This record gives sequence, C-alpha cells and structure tokens, in this order.
Amino acid sequence: MAEPSSGQRTPRGLDAAFDEDRRVLFGLLYRLTGSFADAEDLVQSTFERALERPPPETDRPWRPWLVRVAMNLGRDHLRRRRRRRYDGPWLPAPMPTPDMPSAEEESGLDAPEPWSTQGRYELMESVSYAFLLALEELTPSQRAVLLLRDVFDYSGRETAEALELSEPGVRQHLRRARRAMAAYDEATRRPARDRTDERAGEKDESALSDLLGRFLAAIARGDVKALESLLAEDVVLRTDAGGEFFAARLDVRGREKVARYYVNIAKRSGLPRVTIQRLNGELAIVTELDDPKPGISPRGVTLATLDEAGRLQRLYSVLATRKLRGVPPIG
Repeated sequence: MAEPSSGQRTPRGLDAAFDEDRRVLFGLLYRLTGSFADAEDLVQSTFERALERPPPETDRPWRPWLVRVAMNLGRDHLRRRRRRRYDGPWLPAPMPTPDMPSAEEESGLDAPEPWSTQGRYELMESVSYAFLLALEELTPSQRAVLLLRDVFDYSGRETAEALELSEPGVRQHLRRARRAMAAYDEATRRPARDRTDERAGEKDESALSDLLGRFLAAIARGDVKALESLLAEDVVLRTDAGGEFFAARLDVRGREKVARYYVNIAKRSGLPRVTIQRLNGELAIVTELDDPKPGISPRGVTLATLDEAGRLQRLYSVLATRKLRGVPPIG
C-alpha cells in the first residue's frame, strides 16, 4: 500500500483490509482485465483512493467499498484500453497458478459479505485462458456483471451496489453477457461426471505433458512432418509480442504453416532453455534465451488446447515483456 503523505493518517481499519483483501481484489481485477500487471496497478490505485478519499464510515467492513472502487477503476481501464490501438493480436497475461488467491480467500469465509464460490463458473475455470479470451467479447460492464454474478455468485442487488448500476441494468448486462458466452459454454461444458472424474483429469494432463514434450523435441530437430502429426488440421497459432519483438501479426492457420513457423523461429533464435509450468490452471511451455538476437524475445510462454483426438488445436504464444511480469524465471 502507498505510504501516507506527511500529516496524512491511515483511515481506521485500512491496514487490516489491505492485508485481508488485496489478494481478493487482485483476483477480481485479473479476471476483469486479463492482465497481471494491470491488476497489480489497479489494486494499488484502489488503496491509494482509500487513503486519499476514504468512505465516511470507516468502522464498517472495507471489502464492499473496496470492491466497488476496484471494479469502477477496472472498467474505466478497460474502456481506455479498447480505445487504444494494440500492436498485433492481444492475449491475456499468463499467471502462475500457485500465486492465485485460494478458494478460501476468494470465497470470503468468515467475512461480513457473502462471496460464494458456487457460481455458474468455477473459480479456477474463470482464470483459464479460454475463459479470459471469451471475456474479451464483452463490454467492460458486461464483463464486470458476469464475473460478480456468475463467478462469485453475487445477488442482483449486491452486483448493482458494487457496480453502481440499477438492478434492471444488471439483468440486461447479464443477459447479453451470457448470450455472448454461449459459444464458450458450448465448447467447454462437459457432463458433470467427466468434470468430477479426477483420474480422467490426471490422464488428460499426463497426455498433454507427453504431447508438449514431443512438440518441443520436434521443434529442436526441425522436423516439420513430426510437428504436423501433433497438430490438428484446423490448428491456429496466435502470438502476442506487443510490438516489441518479431511475431506473427495475424493468426497462423493450418498444420503446415504452424509447423514451419515454429521451425523457422527456432532456426532464427536458437534453442532456448525450456520448462513446463502450471499457468492459469493449465500446463504451459516457458522458454528463455540467454543471448537473444535483435528482435527476438528473451522469454516466451505458450499455452495450448487439444481437440477431441488429442492433437494441438489452439496455440497461444505470449512474448510481450509486460505480459510476462507474473511468470517466474526458469530456475
């Protein structure tokens, strides 16, 4: 939290609220913005606002007021971001799963305000790459309403108070948001028995880990045909370098083009150090170059989704420096 200026007193209870609520606010703002760095900055701005213009009744619980300020700052940030031109495709910033607020923190157990985890979407699902990308189709207010109502299970009244909207306005935003999320829901919803089968989940993760290992080995060998065999026919690669480094400025589509893209990149940049980390609840490839050539990103993160046949169908490669602020370096 920012230090108070000379003569400025910290409002009563704010230090405790900072300790108790900053990770919860970060979790909300990361989902709202899809950016680790922006979420950190907005949490800081929220507590700066609390120092400069605290609520009139500081003996009441801080969390509702902090959520209201944070969500308003976050929506304003999203509106400004949408007005700015982004250099190339935009992707969410990857985030280490262990750094995410725990379900106990985010559920607000023993807190004065309800913060249920029994929403339409599970907490971990709501930080997945697929979910964050789907949220990009929503307006800032639709995004905020969907998160509060369908992830954190706020009531219509609580959502209206948090976002300073009318209850009919909340219902309208939620209808439109759910309609925009229909394609995501259709693509990701599975029967309940599949989602709760831990053994099936472990098997899927093991298969993905093996597939990523073979994917990396094929790139290292420059084996285009081996790479193609691991890719879905309709595979799509999207890269986000933020205009800093060499990257595809349009989606790369199709097995041959995606395979050749990776082989050509490896030839140009050299072979990096590689590890597989858990980011956004999923396995991801993290790469680092000790001595990158001009125009080549020194670090990168690649997340992937599979088709029903177990081949790589969507590849998301993040190279922009600011986007990787939350990803720890390879040890």
